[in-house]
Amino acid sequence: MSDRPCIFSFFAGSGFLDLGFETSGFNIVYVNEIFTPFIAAYRHSREVMKMRSPEYGYHHGEAADVTKLIAEKEAQRLQELVNDCRKSHNIIGFIGGPPCPDFSIGGKNRGSLGDNGKLSASYVELICRNLPDFFLFENVKGLWKTTKHRLFFESLKQRLEEEDYILTERLINAIEYGVPQDRERIILIGFKKNFLQEMKIAFEKKLLSEETFPWNNYILYPQEKVFAYPWCKCEPFEENSLIPCPDGIPEELTVEYWFRKNNVLKHPNAEHYFQPRAGMRKFAAIDEGDDSKKSFKRLHRWRYSPTACYGNNEVHLHPYQIRRISVAEALAIQSLPASFVLPENMSLTNMFKTIGNGVPYLASKALAKTIINFLKTGVTNPVDIPHLIIA
Repeated sequence: MSDRPCIFSFFAGSGFLDLGFETSGFNIVYVNEIFTPFIAAYRHSREVMKMRSPEYGYHHGEAADVTKLIAEKEAQRLQELVNDCRKSHNIIGFIGGPPCPDFSIGGKNRGSLGDNGKLSASYVELICRNLPDFFLFENVKGLWKTTKHRLFFESLKQRLEEEDYILTERLINAIEYGVPQDRERIILIGFKKNFLQEMKIAFEKKLLSEETFPWNNYILYPQEKVFAYPWCKCEPFEENSLIPCPDGIPEELTVEYWFRKNNVLKHPNAEHYFQPRAGMRKFAAIDEGDDSKKSFKRLHRWRYSPTACYGNNEVHLHPYQIRRISVAEALAIQSLPASFVLPENMSLTNMFKTIGNGVPYLASKALAKTIINFLKTGVTNPVDIPHLIIA
């Protein structure tokens, strides 16, 4: 078992959130995902990057849905693994982003009664049953901002507070962390009260203020500044056109910068994109940078992307090619390293689905570092607590 804080990951998808934690000083010891193609992609990507497998393995099933009898055996097994991990005096964290279409403004909007909505409550119940030292819960803005969903969100927080979790939350935007994408998500983080006391970290009642929890430490581009830059608007589409990067904008937040950074034309997933049977003329008629419609948004090479979401007829077009963006390009927009590869035998639909579902890599890395940074604030001498190794 590693000396690094240990992470049990749920709704892991293909592991974007996990990768950010892994590269920031955490040890992923348990991975749970119900959808077979996603967990296969998780395994494949780690093999390509030569990263080790989780100590407790990959778990394909409904560990997070403790309300179903079919999952009870797995839930008991999970408790055994958590207890085993505790024997080594490891710090234990749960991370996960339950499927969110039921809270999405552009999704099904069924809220807590939808099948996916119920998984949020199940994840919270899983936390309350196993009582990790800390947890991270990620979901769409609608759960936090929409009035009818906000009540459900508050009920989840109340349940966690009943188990003595001290909470902090923030509506983040991935672009703040250097991701070339306008993507808002609610992040809820909680720490066990007795854990904070052991770590000598001060807190007020049931909440951690923004002064106490360092949300801002890894923000590179504050929203009020980043959206005030003179970003390119729209211009007529021209295939294979050449346009220099304009002055006055942060080039590293643009689609084209990331396409070049990840060398997307040479990436193993470069040829993975949907080939339209018809509609090529329609593709060419949309201006570069016109993302005003729900579907058929054409990215601008010198601007950030709208939210990477490729289901429900959401189509993102290449800035200067008459085609949709490729899997390699979508991975770049999610700020993944060029070494991250999805398997050849995965369907295009599943490739784009897992990319759209994932937490952008640089955002996940920043969140992980924020937690590590917070844990350091309470430790006057990290050597005194051997199970906290700061990367």
